[in-house]
Amino acid sequence: MAQGLQLSQRLTQSLVLAPQLQQSLALLQAPTLELKALVEQELQQNPVLEEAPAADLEAQQKEDPDTESPAQAADPTEPPADLNFDPASDKDSNAPVDDFQAEFERLVQLDQEWRDHFAQTNLPIRASAEEEEKRQFMFDSLVAGTSLQEALLEQVRESALKPEQWPVAEMLIGNIDEYGYLKSTIDEMAFSTGLAADRIAEVLKVIQTFEPPGVGARDLRECLMLQLERANRQDTLEYRIINDHMEALGKRRIPEIARGTGTEVDEVQDALERIARLEPRPGRAYLPDNDQYVLPEVFVTKSGDEYVVSTNNEQIPHLRISNTYKDLMSRSSDSPEVRNYIREKIRAGKFLIKSLYQRQETILNIAKEIVKRQKDFFDKGVSALRPLTMVQVAEVVGVHETTVSRAVSGKYMQTPRGIFEMKYFFTAGIQTANGDGMSNTSVKDIIDEIFKGEDPSKPLSDQEVVRMLKDKGIVIARRTVAKYRTELNILPSNLRKVY
Repeated sequence: MAQGLQLSQRLTQSLVLAPQLQQSLALLQAPTLELKALVEQELQQNPVLEEAPAADLEAQQKEDPDTESPAQAADPTEPPADLNFDPASDKDSNAPVDDFQAEFERLVQLDQEWRDHFAQTNLPIRASAEEEEKRQFMFDSLVAGTSLQEALLEQVRESALKPEQWPVAEMLIGNIDEYGYLKSTIDEMAFSTGLAADRIAEVLKVIQTFEPPGVGARDLRECLMLQLERANRQDTLEYRIINDHMEALGKRRIPEIARGTGTEVDEVQDALERIARLEPRPGRAYLPDNDQYVLPEVFVTKSGDEYVVSTNNEQIPHLRISNTYKDLMSRSSDSPEVRNYIREKIRAGKFLIKSLYQRQETILNIAKEIVKRQKDFFDKGVSALRPLTMVQVAEVVGVHETTVSRAVSGKYMQTPRGIFEMKYFFTAGIQTANGDGMSNTSVKDIIDEIFKGEDPSKPLSDQEVVRMLKDKGIVIARRTVAKYRTELNILPSNLRKVY
């Protein structure tokens, strides 16, 4: 029996963010460089917005520094009253414009209020001449690097390889990864190309003489041996260890290697130190520079015994309502559609400016609270970092915890102790014996110092570190010590032992 189709209704709830709220959250979460891109996009889409050059704002400030604008009259640190403009509650948004001149004058007055306000609040922070010179030198020093493959191809043309061997060399180089290792076997390449395996092996042998030493190796053992052969060190103990005892070397079985080579333990340890100076990844020198240059959102400077916090306004676009709409409205006094269009664009522009202002205020307030709570860190260093959660900061600043999370995401703080990601200052805590809290970062720093001070011939076990921490009033589990040790890139005790 065939079953027919049935219609049914179902009521569900879902949270849908308004476009303006989405825009505000995007501005808050975006780092400086991404923020500039978002604002530039809005500038292209909204004709009533324009970016005021910093020179114009400074000139306006110098011409009449004592003039009290409507924004200043109430409080120079607060935005103008119209900053609290709510597009949804604008009484004029749907009302017909009966008096065009009154509407025009209202917009002109609003425009002047915004210009006065941002002339006072968005003045950029000027770096010193020395800082500007250092920054320019950094940008001038950036040059495009040569890849490993490009360097190898250049050496092919200068090598003893015959021109008819160049295509084989190019194929081999194409199969060498960024670290300098050949990732395909000779048999695989012979099968896929139809070339004789011995012909490919002959070209590979030449490529393995190229710079950097060890390039073209098929595994770590061959890579290290190629480097020793290049240095004419085939008769050394380290060459014998790599050639005959690679597995024991990887597990640091020093007594086993000593028995296998017929040498003393201390001789093996000296050989291992020489092996450690070889390059396990020959192509590393040609890797692109992955260092990320960040623009700090917040500056922390010390003044006496206190720390002063300020935001980086230099990189934030200085927006204002443009005069463009005046010409548009004057040419379209009889067109309600054009006036409504301009009014909507002004409303969107005002909301964008308001969101930018609130973004800076939110980040500044969060940064001030971080500096206030972590003052000991700025005075004494990592060991004095206190436990801090985003909930604690959110309660003081008066925002939601998720707002704090968005505000610090991808943002950096320049301090007298260096540049730190703002998230760095939020860390869980461990209760100490005296009742004070200590951050996980501080505990990890203490563990690092303990391992640095150990006797290499008797490396500390994780359980011994647990006991040493307990003596300092810090009680944590052995697995936590093991976790922190791994994060610090410290080997287990059996692999750290020096005989």
